[in-house]
Amino acid sequence: MREPICVLANAGSGRKSGARIAQLTEPLRAAGLKHEVRLIRKGALIPAAAQEARADGFATVIAAGGDGTICSVATELAGSGIALGILPLGTFNFFARSLGLENNPEAAMAQLLAGSEIPVAAGEVNGKLFLNNASLGLYPALLERREAAYAKWGRSRWAAYWSGLRVLATYNRPSRMTLTVDGVVQVRHSPMVFIAQNAYQLEEYGMQEGVDLIRAGKLAIYIAPELRRWQLLGFALRIAVRMARPYRDFTLIGASAVEIETRARRRTIARDGEREKMAAPFAFRRLPDVLTVIVPVAVAA
Repeated sequence: MREPICVLANAGSGRKSGARIAQLTEPLRAAGLKHEVRLIRKGALIPAAAQEARADGFATVIAAGGDGTICSVATELAGSGIALGILPLGTFNFFARSLGLENNPEAAMAQLLAGSEIPVAAGEVNGKLFLNNASLGLYPALLERREAAYAKWGRSRWAAYWSGLRVLATYNRPSRMTLTVDGVVQVRHSPMVFIAQNAYQLEEYGMQEGVDLIRAGKLAIYIAPELRRWQLLGFALRIAVRMARPYRDFTLIGASAVEIETRARRRTIARDGEREKMAAPFAFRRLPDVLTVIVPVAVAA
């Protein structure tokens, strides 16, 4: 692992504290590696902390947190040549798992110490990276309602299910969208566009067609059909039980870039589980080899 090393730890990811982070990073000290741990108390401060680590000349930055934390740090390191290490501390850790890292942070740290660097692709929307997926429409609304339910009732599956049902049951009508896909313009009426760049998450849901597109170097663009609110419940159920199929239940397009315009000048975009207001048009593209990431030796081989 290249030195000096900066560990950026999100104090809001999972159940941990400064003592927990110190325990997880003890192997760096034991290995005699020059490193510094920076604990970030608020998720909104992560981009600035990553920018500072880049400016301070660290050769390796280890992002400790969930997918949203990793995405925020990766956005600031893109194209810099600084090595990105990942210490998975979130709920799903899709990006870390896609790279062969263990879901257990102690085991993942051991893998980083013995790992190798490889170039990794990412997606981008309006200058911000996404490592797993990005979307607009219903999915950001679902995330917003879910976080509100978590704040009220605690983090549980039932809170997530109930918040999702409330969004679907109160949904009004699809949005009119103008999509320019690799230069070809088309108009759609859809409640949601979901754009995936990581095959691992799609494999989890049995969406092999999207996996094949991503492995061919494309973004997998899923466009939900024009449905009314009660039809949406059935659509969501088919996805949940892995029965949804492209060209029957939704449109699937593979492309290197897509630009989306809606009537609204600003929309909420979800990136790897985090939400952010962005100004239209919404330009999505795939960036090959934009990150330098530390992975287990077996993956690098």
